[in-house]
Amino acid sequence: MSAAGSAGILARFKVDFGSFAVDADLRLPGRGISALFGHSGSGKTTCLRVLAGLERAHDAYIEINGEVWQDDARKLFLPTHKRALGYVFQEANLFPHMDVQRNLEYGMRRITPAQRRVSLEQAISLLDIAHLRQRKPDRLSGGERQRVAIARALATSPRILLMDEPLSALDNRRKAEIMPYLERLHDELDIPVVYVSHSPDEVTRLADHLVLLEGGKVAASGPTDQLLTRLDLDIAHGDAAGALVEAVVLAHDLAFHLTRAEFAGGQLWLPQQDVVPGHSLRIRIQARDVSLSLVPQQDTSILNIVPVRLTGIVDDTAGQVMVGLDAGGVRLLSRVTRKSATSLHLEVGQKLYAQIKGVAILR
Repeated sequence: MSAAGSAGILARFKVDFGSFAVDADLRLPGRGISALFGHSGSGKTTCLRVLAGLERAHDAYIEINGEVWQDDARKLFLPTHKRALGYVFQEANLFPHMDVQRNLEYGMRRITPAQRRVSLEQAISLLDIAHLRQRKPDRLSGGERQRVAIARALATSPRILLMDEPLSALDNRRKAEIMPYLERLHDELDIPVVYVSHSPDEVTRLADHLVLLEGGKVAASGPTDQLLTRLDLDIAHGDAAGALVEAVVLAHDLAFHLTRAEFAGGQLWLPQQDVVPGHSLRIRIQARDVSLSLVPQQDTSILNIVPVRLTGIVDDTAGQVMVGLDAGGVRLLSRVTRKSATSLHLEVGQKLYAQIKGVAILR
């Protein structure tokens, strides 16, 4: 394992529960959001608990941006209270007898003023909760409680923020409410986040780096945009499969409530976004919303027609295939029927046109 002093998150460990074991070797970037993704029981939460020191692993080495928290070879183990971390659970777990202000101040007690890198006011501003300071938790919505919980974790000035499915207890409306704040943490704080989720939508929208866990082991690890479109991985199959595209906003068409953006493969029209022209935008294009054509179509309702090259084709669900595409170096996926693939004589290297519905592009 790498020696102390290196950048990044290094975690190698084993946890044996008898009928199930987690044997992981995680190598994550030292900044941005890294997502641990997998089905229930794949070992995601166990990995977080080991990083936090809440679960004692064996043959373990854990290093956070050069700071070693556990090294069994040297008999080194920092207990949880000595690890500079913030932990956000599925439930907010706020103290019910304290108002928001006192809950936040409680989070700051773990560190001395000299160690504080995130001020209480900065945490409050990032999560937009100043107007909630005097409220008790029972007077907050689910989304507000979780924003307070995140702010409380940040108030400890952590070297790493661990988030265990923080949106799973929220309905879709509350999830949509809190998602922009998670994006804000990514953009404005230089604190690495390890984010556990079983939601492809959350992972695609938030994560820079993705770890796929299966049966307690790492099945794949790498940049999110690359893993989402790898045809040999389960995540690139089924109804939720899709691609992640980084684009730059060019202009807004206010009359039609559309935004025009540019990526390496061309230009795209999508539902109007609250993003200033010239700024970047992360968008999701689901495979089920991409159709294929041998020639560029005219007189069609499809706004986005992008030239692509076919890079791979494999069976998907019954009667359907998943097609890997390259659009100017950006990977896309298209899910079509086997009949359509046969009619178009699809094969690797073939030049095609991807047709993408503007209304289907997600953020």
